[in-house]
Amino acid sequence: MPMGPPFVPGAIAAMGFAAVLIILLALIIAGLFLMIGAKFAGIEDATLGKSMIAVVGGGILALLIGWIPVIGWILGIIAYIWVIKTVFNTDWIKATIAWLMTIIVEILVVFVFALILGIGAALF
Repeated sequence: MPMGPPFVPGAIAAMGFAAVLIILLALIIAGLFLMIGAKFAGIEDATLGKSMIAVVGGGILALLIGWIPVIGWILGIIAYIWVIKTVFNTDWIKATIAWLMTIIVEILVVFVFALILGIGAALF
């Protein structure tokens, strides 16, 4: 009778649980960046909860629209900004500024972490 590696259902469950935790952590971090961008844009009622809703909604909508050839990525960006506008109940200008500031803050944080960890600038 051939013997294979032991099947450990607990290990598979642990990997699934770890994946869920990583996704939630990424959502919280992305929401935090959007909240910072919204505060820079002058949106008064920017909270972490609203930011996380905007990240999920904007990401799903951009994913659904982004597959359209040639103009899909532009429509995806517009859709993401529309979700930010809707969730934060603001105008297009502030929503666009919040989106741009989110990108700038993310780039700055990655750059600072790269400097702290000693990763060379050649990667950028």
